[in-house]
Amino acid sequence: MKKQLLVASVLAALGLMQARAGVLDDGNLSISGFGTLGVAKSNTDAVEFARYNQAEGVADKAKIGLDSNLGLQATYKINEMFSATTQILTRKNTSQSFTTDLTWAFLKIKVNEEVNLRVGRVVVPTFLISDYQNVGYANTMMRPPVEMYGQAPIENVDGVDVNYQHAIGDFNLTTQAFVGVSRGKLFVPTAGGSVATYRAPAAGISVGGEYGPFTLRLGHAQAKLDSNDVAPLNKLTNTLKTVGFAQLGQDMTLNGGKRIAFTSLGLTMDWRNIVVQGEYAQRRAKEPVYVPDTNAWYTMLGYRFGKILPYYSHAAYKGAGQSVNVPANFPKAGALASAVNYSFLSSSEQSSDLIGVRWDFAKSLALKVQVDRVKPKAKSGSLNFGPAAGYTNNVTVVGAALDFVF
Repeated sequence: MKKQLLVASVLAALGLMQARAGVLDDGNLSISGFGTLGVAKSNTDAVEFARYNQAEGVADKAKIGLDSNLGLQATYKINEMFSATTQILTRKNTSQSFTTDLTWAFLKIKVNEEVNLRVGRVVVPTFLISDYQNVGYANTMMRPPVEMYGQAPIENVDGVDVNYQHAIGDFNLTTQAFVGVSRGKLFVPTAGGSVATYRAPAAGISVGGEYGPFTLRLGHAQAKLDSNDVAPLNKLTNTLKTVGFAQLGQDMTLNGGKRIAFTSLGLTMDWRNIVVQGEYAQRRAKEPVYVPDTNAWYTMLGYRFGKILPYYSHAAYKGAGQSVNVPANFPKAGALASAVNYSFLSSSEQSSDLIGVRWDFAKSLALKVQVDRVKPKAKSGSLNFGPAAGYTNNVTVVGAALDFVF
């Protein structure tokens, strides 16, 4: 039933594209939207391929939940200085059914032509495409590479950000700084899957530049991630406490909040029909915690033939160490040692190669077909519901999507 409702909503949204501009914009109130109607499947039922923080992915049966979403955005201009914006997004995230979340909700204050302040729920500028990562039409690929975007799943904070824009000749400089608190849910795929709630005071800054066909963006953010209901971890820490390793359990847990930093550098180029995009990022724990340090990267290359854009991408992430020191007298083998060192402290690793094509066949509409070859290398990579020993067979994922904006 919920799938039918989403399809009906998408079709209704497509119908809105035919509405006159005066209906959607009365001078002060403007309404816009975006969405994707997608279907995908893989070549195995042993594991599920999913987006980051997604409870239900795809296996060997075609499903629409992996990539389909629908977003609506409204902006009301109060006067020349103040405006208010809200955005809601329907998608499959930490639930196996479609849910609707408030992704943006802020009051914008235009200080001058170069500086504006936003107060409320704002996007965390962690990645190159943070502002539009959920807008399929604005992206070349069907979905952001999970190898990169799965390393920092926090998307927004309730707080304040300051944006500064300045032109230096043909070079446009953009700086964004934010501070606030993120609250939400995290999907934990181990032990059959569970959902944990979290609270994370966060702050960060991003600096970007545009020059002709080039865009460069450097971002850094830190969050004090606090969660006391990560079920598999709580079970393990209780066991460690009973066998005399309570401090090890406390070091691993997120109880009380643990500081984690994320730094990324991204580049895009759209020059003479050549499209290039790439990012490199590091995640580092600043306090002892079970979350491993990682390095992640991806590159994408495409060439535009009129309205058709074929593209290729390679993405990967791997472990870069851990922040927890295991006591010298801790068992070197056995079930407890495996649970601590393998299940939690060691990083999963994965790479993938994909090819796809985008066809902009009509105004505000794009059709995409994409084939991913996923290569898990440790702990089933980013694939969900793998066996305890890990899954290292290559997985092929085939998908098609209709992206639209209105």
